[in-house]
Amino acid sequence: MLVLMVGASILAPIVVAFEPDRLPGDFILTWGKQNYLIPVFWSLCTSAVLGLLYLFYRR
Repeated sequence: MLVLMVGASILAPIVVAFEPDRLPGDFILTWGKQNYLIPVFWSLCTSAVLGLLYLFYRR
């Protein structure tokens, strides 16, 4: 589970570049006058898929 969370936090900026639709669980971080969308669900899904691909190709 920890690997999934770390992967999601690393992949969040990459997911933001694709500008996915907002989903429940996503939140907005306000820093100064700039708002940053944090796509939690999309990042978790991306991390899980990459982890499964790693396990599949490792065999």
